[in-house]
This record gives sequence, structure tokens and C-alpha cells, in this order.
Amino acid sequence: MATKPQNKGDAAYGEASIRVLKGLEPVKQRPGMYTRTDNPLHVIQEVIDNAADESLAGHGRRIDVTVHADGSVSVQDDGRGIPFGLHPEEKVPVVEIVFTRLHAGGKFDKGAGGAYSFSGGLHGVGVSVTNALAKRLEVAVWRDGQVAELAFAGGDVAEPLKTRRASSGDRKSGTTVRAWPDPKYFESADLPKAELIHLLRSKAVLMPGVTVTLTTEKSGRHEEERQSWTYQGGLRDYLMQTLTADPVIPLFEGEHYADRGETENFAEGEGAAWCVAFTEEGTPVRESYVNLIPTVAGGTHESGLKDGLFGAVKGFIDLHSLLPKGVKLMPEDVFSRANFVLSAKVLDPQFQGQIKERLNSRDALRLVSTYVKPAMELWLNQHVDLGKKLAELVIRQAQTRQRASQKVEKRKGSGVAVLPGKLTDCESRDLLHNELFLVEGDSAGGSAKMGRDKETQAILPLRGKVLNAWEVERDRLFANNEIHDIAVAIGVDPHGPNDEPDLSGLRYGKICILSDADVDGSHIQVLLLTLFFRHFPKLIERGRIHVAKPPLFRVDAPARGKKPAAKIYALDEGELSAALDKLRKEGAREGSWSISRFKGLGEMNAEQLWDTTLNPDTRRLLQVAFGALDFAGTVESLTKLMGKGEAQARRELMELHGDAVEVDV
Repeated sequence: MATKPQNKGDAAYGEASIRVLKGLEPVKQRPGMYTRTDNPLHVIQEVIDNAADESLAGHGRRIDVTVHADGSVSVQDDGRGIPFGLHPEEKVPVVEIVFTRLHAGGKFDKGAGGAYSFSGGLHGVGVSVTNALAKRLEVAVWRDGQVAELAFAGGDVAEPLKTRRASSGDRKSGTTVRAWPDPKYFESADLPKAELIHLLRSKAVLMPGVTVTLTTEKSGRHEEERQSWTYQGGLRDYLMQTLTADPVIPLFEGEHYADRGETENFAEGEGAAWCVAFTEEGTPVRESYVNLIPTVAGGTHESGLKDGLFGAVKGFIDLHSLLPKGVKLMPEDVFSRANFVLSAKVLDPQFQGQIKERLNSRDALRLVSTYVKPAMELWLNQHVDLGKKLAELVIRQAQTRQRASQKVEKRKGSGVAVLPGKLTDCESRDLLHNELFLVEGDSAGGSAKMGRDKETQAILPLRGKVLNAWEVERDRLFANNEIHDIAVAIGVDPHGPNDEPDLSGLRYGKICILSDADVDGSHIQVLLLTLFFRHFPKLIERGRIHVAKPPLFRVDAPARGKKPAAKIYALDEGELSAALDKLRKEGAREGSWSISRFKGLGEMNAEQLWDTTLNPDTRRLLQVAFGALDFAGTVESLTKLMGKGEAQARRELMELHGDAVEVDV
């Protein structure tokens, strides 16, 4: 094959072209991967979270934050103080490692006797990111009768560690960190004061008896503004102060943490505290935390609260026969008017992304639901009159939702095509919640039908591989039974990129491709994506098409330390390797686990398929979009891959990228 001649202006590409980023360089190169870059609040929050973790571990009663007139922020606590002796392996002061190395900290050791059994930090980037994005950062530690001080500039040590004997006027223990965030990394150098106050106030709420203060220095004047928060009443006081409307019933609150004698397979100390208020109007107040970290995007712990509340309220309504004929309850009917503050304690929290806005830990859903549901059931049956009042609110929500979906149905008209016989439809007519799964194979279709949520999830099994529709004329599409069934089930006619199709007949808010995690499954994915891109492009444009990602492996892990025996699912070889590394770090003996490989979806039973692939709270679902390529670029790429007369172009692609492919045989 002829080689394209290199232009003289082209840069040489060789071994020296590969650059290895060391230390904190990755953070400086791509700060947006590690923190919010609209303002420095998150990098300051990392310091505040460390102070809060000391209080959470029972070693501190005060957190003092000062916003200085020069733009710096200092955080002071009365915890144990960061160790400053030499690390036994690295031979560098530990406090220096904490601020200069990614993935270094005291929060990886989750076993018995670990420094932090429960903490918000696990990613290990934390304050090292703060340091990397600061012009200057100063640390002072009081510990073991000594005071240690050091300073950094741009993430590097500027003033090496110095220690002195503590004087009589010094505090006994604790850490003070003062940081000057570098404005070049942020769109605005100013801290959003309202968000900072909300963060500090919430820390006080979640740690009853701990005092949190904020001092703001006034520029050019020797004045300061000081605010302080201490909550003895915890979540209840906080929620009552922030509600925007009067509750329909008194607040429902409770807390439960696992102890050694419990059998639900939760680690000792895991659990949650919650306070819930139901209101008829106003914007609901919803705040959740994991080990004191605010999870503004929610996550599996919020899903557990939703699941527990729905189960208890639905059980109460069924027990007292309160549901009118023709009304079907959904979790959102209960949750849509719920105001809550939820504080979960999870031994090994898995967050989405570095800024920890959403909790992804699968077990957190079961953890919170297991404790909330029986507590709510008991409360409702102890207060039957109040329970009936809540039931009225929930039933009204369901009726309103059903009326709205019926109006949409009437507009569709009566001339609807007969739905395919192999389609197992869902019961709901609510486009917002309905999902259609196009499932590879009848056996997987059977598991999916048994494991799905019948209310909102429809299943259409596909027999064999769908026709390559790239070069099929639109009027010939329906000659293929599989494509005919897909189009009729969706309720939208085939169309082109420049058409304005009638989408009023669309029956599902999400159309999800669910195929095996092997080569054949990938081929079916490509064929279906080709069909949608070529003949239903407006569905992709509107974000309706998704690809489900079933796991390839299941690991049956033994009990280790505080962690009980568990089933861990891994998407691919990389995740499997990471899961096994994690088990080793948690103290599991080599080979004490067993690994199962799913050859196909049909091997999963209904419960496994629900847990890994169908459950909206724990599944992985990728939305299909045109991505970096524009429409024309996507057409060009798909023509090479799917066109009948493109054998030469495909051969060139394979020669170019063949070495990067791992063959699954």
C-alpha cells in the first residue's frame, strides 16, 4: 500500500512524541476532569470535606472557614492533625504526599481499625487538586505536642516542612489550610457566597453538636462578617427551616445503622438518617448526602428512599383498599411531592466523576430502602388518619398524571396499526416514563419479560440479525418482518434527515438496544443503529435512542473485613481487573472469589437482568448522539462500514486499525 509522503511542515512523530504527565501535571492540563471550573468553590470544598471527615470520625467539634480580603480561603479544624512524619515506603513527609500526589490519602483503608471507616473521600484526588490549582497553599498542623508548617506554589513545595515544639498558647491538635486559588483555572475567581453558606450550614446539620463558622473579611477595612451554625436537632430543624410550603402531614423522620447482629449483609455502621415532608405546592426541597458529601445530582441512595417510601405507602393504600378503580400508582406519584433531607453512611462509596455529585453504589439503593420502608410502614399504621390523608395526596397525583397521558392518547386518533404479537407492552401510556427494549434472542426476551417493570418497560425480542438497512429504499423497509415490527411498536414512520415526521404517535420515551456483550451482540447493535440513523434520524436527534450495557462478568466475592459477601458485576476485562484489585486491597485472599462469564443475555435469570441492565437506578444506559462527527461525517463513516460496494474502504480501515482489535472467540 502506498504511503502518503510527509510534508516538510509536519511535526515528526516518534518515541519522543509521547509525553508522560507526572505528579499534578494532569490536573493543570485538564482541570475540568477533576473539579468545577466555573469558580473555586469545589477545590475549597475538598479542604472543608477533610475537616468534616475528622468530625465524622468523632475527633473534632469545630470547623472555622475564613474568606480573606486577598482572595485566599483558610479552613481550620480541631481534629487529629495530618501526620507529618516520613512515610514508611516513600520516605517523604506524609503531609507533603497528601498535598502533592493524586490517589494518595488515608481513606482507602476501609477495614477494621482504618483511620476513616466512613468518609466522603475515596477517589484520592481531593486536596492535591486544590494544591495543583492554587497559586499558593499553606499548611499548619498541630499534633503530638509539635507544630509542623510547609507551603506550596502551583502544587510544588515552596517552603519545605519545618517543625517546632508547641507553645502553651497553641491548640492541642488540628490542621489549618490556607489556599489562594489561581484565577487562570477558573471562569470567575469569586466564591459564590450563597453556595458556600449552604455547604457549611449543611455540614452543621449533618453533624449535630459540631459548630461551623464562616468569617468574611471586608476589603480595605479592618472589619469582618461572622456567621455560625450549630444544630442540635439535626435534619428535622433544617428541613422545617427550608420548606417552601406547609406539610400535609407531620414530618416523617428516622435513622438506622447496621450492627453486628443484623443479617442484611450490610457492613457495621452503614445506614441512613432521613427526614421527609409531603407538601401540596411549592418547589420541593431535596438534599442528599453521602458521608457528609453533598450529592446534588442524587444517586442510588435517593433511589432507595424513593423505593422505600413507595413500597410503604402503596402497601398502606392496598391494606386499607383506598385505591379507586382504574388508578395505578407509580413511584413518582409518591415521590413528586416529597421534600427530604437524606444522610447516608456508606462504607465504600462509588461516585460518578471526581466532583462526587452523584452516588453510583448499587448496594446503597437496597441499604436505604431496607431501613426506610419498615419504618414508614410502622409510622403509617400507628397514625392511620394521617396515612389516609397522605394516601389522598398520592392518589390525586396519580389521577393527574393519568389524565395528562390520556389527553395525549386521544390526539393520536384511533387508526393505530395493530401492534406486533411478540411485543410485550407496558401498562403505562406515559411517554415520559415508558421504555422499549429491543432484545437479542427469544431466551433473553423471556428473562427480560419476567424481570422488567411491567408498568413502564416493554420488550420486543428480535429473532436473528436485523437486515442491513443502509441501502434499502424506504418503501421496501416493511418487507422485512423485524423492521416492520420495530417501526409499528415505536409508532413513528420511517423518514429522512430533512423530513419533519409526525412524532405524535411515538409510544416510548426511550428506545433501548439490548444485545449480548460479545461480537455478535455488537454486530446487532450496529445493524440497529444503522436502521435508526438511516431511517429514523429524528429519534436520534431528540435523544430517544439508547444502548444498554449488560455486564460480561460476575464476581462472587467472599466476606472481607467489614464488607459482607457480595455479587460484583463487571462490564468488561478492564472493570473485572479493577474489581479484583479492589478485593485484594480489601483483604480478600487470592482465589477466594469465583468469576462467571455471561456468554449471552439468555444466561442471566430475570433478577440478574433487572439488577444489571433494566433497573433505571443501577443500569448503564448510553444515549446515542452524533457526537464529534457532524451528520455528513457520520454518513461517510457508516457508508464505509455498511455500504455494499465499499469492500476496499473497509479493507483499508481494517488494515489501519486491525492491531487494536481484540478478537473474542
